[in-house]
Amino acid sequence: MSREVTIARLGAQGDGIAETGNGPLFVPFTLPGEVVRADLFEGEKRGTPLEILKASDERAKPPCPHFGACGGCELQHASPAFYAEYKRGIVIDALSRHGIEADVAPLVPCAPGTRRRVTLTAVRAGPKALLGFHEAHSDRVVPIGPCPVAMPGIVDALPALEKLATILIDRKAPLKLTVTQTDAGLDIAASDAAKLSEERHRQAVSHALASKFARLSSNGEILMKARLPQVFFGGIAVEPPPGGFLQAVAAAEDAMAERVLKHLAKAKRVADLFAGSGAFTLRLAKGAKVHAVESEAGALAALDAAARQASGLKPITHERRDLYRRPLTVKDLKPYDGVVFDPPRAGAEGVAQALAASTVKRIAAVSCNPQTLGRDLRILIDGGFQLKSVTPIDQFLWSHHVEAVALLERGR
Repeated sequence: MSREVTIARLGAQGDGIAETGNGPLFVPFTLPGEVVRADLFEGEKRGTPLEILKASDERAKPPCPHFGACGGCELQHASPAFYAEYKRGIVIDALSRHGIEADVAPLVPCAPGTRRRVTLTAVRAGPKALLGFHEAHSDRVVPIGPCPVAMPGIVDALPALEKLATILIDRKAPLKLTVTQTDAGLDIAASDAAKLSEERHRQAVSHALASKFARLSSNGEILMKARLPQVFFGGIAVEPPPGGFLQAVAAAEDAMAERVLKHLAKAKRVADLFAGSGAFTLRLAKGAKVHAVESEAGALAALDAAARQASGLKPITHERRDLYRRPLTVKDLKPYDGVVFDPPRAGAEGVAQALAASTVKRIAAVSCNPQTLGRDLRILIDGGFQLKSVTPIDQFLWSHHVEAVALLERGR
């Protein structure tokens, strides 16, 4: 069944929302003010746009031929100005839900062709593997050719990656390939791969070497390392663990780090919580003693190895600790005058509660989820901190995902 509707606004997931007698109707790839004819499903809660009857002045031509099928980008049809203000608005709305009125800065933009890390999915298609991204709101995989968000080195390697997927894929389960562009070439981490026979192991290694990949791992086991797959945090070389966390765009990481370092410039001892492989730790250690806390052993090992090779750094200590199961206590935080935390999407509620009761003077809160950031900032503000600034940062271009850096000082 189809229906003509008027789009009132965009939702937090990037879908257009039309108000109907049955409640909100979500229609992807539309913009506020547009009149569309939509094919309805899910009890008339969702719709697929069949025809744009009246287009918005903010509608733009999508740059990718896969737009509308590939689920990686929801907002290529929006003008740059509309898109930037929409993402800024996501942060403003999230904070407002927690009673926080903040002067949110303009969105720090993300350029096309700069994503250094992508996660591809492969499914078996006869004797070969079909490699691509998931279709919007579906488990189906869309094969991709050009990809305007990924770095050219990743796009150029897609045929070789598809051949690799054919070697590694299990007969029953989809295969995940996490592909990272490093200075030495591509670092490939396969997960949910098949148990490799001696012959398939040989084929995978031979293909990776012929394709000039820097490193190949499968289900956590390194199969081949031709060169060191290094990235640089503030000029310091780091070899992340296979598939380990890494900010997807180097320029976005730099924008986050610039704000964190400026805010904590006067701190003498800093705690870096959810530290990963040291994106903030290594930069901060150029001017302060830093204690890095992280739950993943591989990430801490990478940080430690990088710190040992670097020169001119203040002392760095590290601790393996699950901050969700064992948040830091007020006593643990006593030595530090500055803290940065960059948690997963679940946020840092326990950490925020401890910080609110601590004597820490300055906090830099980095977040990939504005909703949990708002909750954590509310705890800190109620504990006596003043919110000095909030900056949204674009990292996942043309998607609804937005990063943010919030800077706080303890009130006097």
